[in-house]
Amino acid sequence: MKLFADKVIDDLIAQAAASPRGRAHFNIHTTAADPIQRFLVATQRDTYFRPHKHLTKGELAVVLRGQFDLLTFDDEGRVESRHSLGEGTGQFAYEAPPGTWHSLVALKDGSAFLEVKQGPYDPAVAVDFAPWAPAEGAESLGRYRQWLRTAKPGSLYSD
Repeated sequence: MKLFADKVIDDLIAQAAASPRGRAHFNIHTTAADPIQRFLVATQRDTYFRPHKHLTKGELAVVLRGQFDLLTFDDEGRVESRHSLGEGTGQFAYEAPPGTWHSLVALKDGSAFLEVKQGPYDPAVAVDFAPWAPAEGAESLGRYRQWLRTAKPGSLYSD
């Protein structure tokens, strides 16, 4: 039996605050070969989840603290939907089927969620990053992240 105290999330939030990426992970599963991959993710407001899709597996995310906006996109990068999740939103989780372009935007420092995916983890097919979204470290990333904060359904990013 595993029990998880609030301190696990508190420590992850501190790690995220100290991380250049603005986030930290805690694996609950033992190995990449486990049939169910489970992990906690703590974030700062300025973290960047590059839009992506999972080719063969879906994902479930449950917000444990804070708030996030979940954005989904079409194949060209146009926003299809925007949903608020977490404290005070009336929604606390999402399940994305395979092949769904999506991204999260943290709305508060110290936000955290539990993510669950079918394993085993295979990096060759685990994630497909959107070619229309900048990679971490790209020159245009600041502008794109700002756009993500306010993008409405139907909008398409342009430099």
